[in-house]
Amino acid sequence: MIRRETRQKEAILKVLRRTNSHPTADCIYDEVRKVIPNISKGTVYRNLKILKDNEQISELNLSGTVSRYEGNQDGHYHFRCEKCKRVFDLDNPVNKELDKEIAQKTGFKVKYHQLEFRGICKDCQQNI
Repeated sequence: MIRRETRQKEAILKVLRRTNSHPTADCIYDEVRKVIPNISKGTVYRNLKILKDNEQISELNLSGTVSRYEGNQDGHYHFRCEKCKRVFDLDNPVNKELDKEIAQKTGFKVKYHQLEFRGICKDCQQNI
């Protein structure tokens, strides 16, 4: 089914494409309300699901956090600071060979993998 691009979806995409902070749905809602004051939280959640299902955005379900979203669809890994809880994009491409290797060793059909590095970011290291 082809879905049309709505003003709401365009506003959500704009929020996600102008940030590297991997916002939660509530943060996206707060930003979109600045442009579309009468938008409901339910509309934001529904549109996030549609955009995710259409592979226009990614939903990050990183361990120990609520879902976060990003507009950067280039395959990459993430670093999560254990102190400030921020999530950073890493400029390393996803290793597709790892999917093949695991599939070959296990017989599983691997669709994709997520890899999260954890530690303390530069900003938080300065405050230690």
